[in-house]
Amino acid sequence: MQLLLDNHWAIFIALEISSLLFLFLFVVVRYLLTNIRVSYAFLVLFIAAIILEALLAFVVYKHTGEFTTFQIVIVIFIVYAGTFGISDFKKMDRYVKDKIGKWKGIDLLTDKERQIMAHLKDPKVIAKRARLWFYLHTIVFAIAIVIFWQYYGNEQYSFSYFLTNLDWYKDELIEPRPFTNELITNIVQIWSLIYLIDTIINWSYTIFPSEKKD
Repeated sequence: MQLLLDNHWAIFIALEISSLLFLFLFVVVRYLLTNIRVSYAFLVLFIAAIILEALLAFVVYKHTGEFTTFQIVIVIFIVYAGTFGISDFKKMDRYVKDKIGKWKGIDLLTDKERQIMAHLKDPKVIAKRARLWFYLHTIVFAIAIVIFWQYYGNEQYSFSYFLTNLDWYKDELIEPRPFTNELITNIVQIWSLIYLIDTIINWSYTIFPSEKKD
């Protein structure tokens, strides 16, 4: 057990790499080797790797008694896999089918899949999906901030004080800090930067749309 606790990050990375490898093998075996039964075995292994990641996060938490960055990272990966990861997998699946089909000289895509691929390449659709992601990210980020402030907020100051005085963001040694928990403060700092970059990227599709290709 101590070996697991001492190497939990390495184990998580190994499981994550393995899960991506299993997905890749699922697609290759399914379409290149046309072995449906074996391909499903790799899909089961992918799901098993995700479950093992969740168990690893739980075991580490039970032995340390602390909810750390490690658990947060695994939760983010699992949530992604169960939400946007499904959409991204379907997109990858169609892409691989198209490439393997062209390489083998056969048509593996259905008419519906071709329509979906053409639809997703429309600049208006890309911009709309990007805006929806921005709205969702904003809602989740705002809810998280409210929860963090409710449980770990520095009650000696108002929340607006930290919005207008960002010295705490630039230097971790500067006091006061917006949250009494240092981990939460670090999460908010990193998440704020990610949110800013994500906002710029998502709105760029609306402000600077690409030309639609035939």
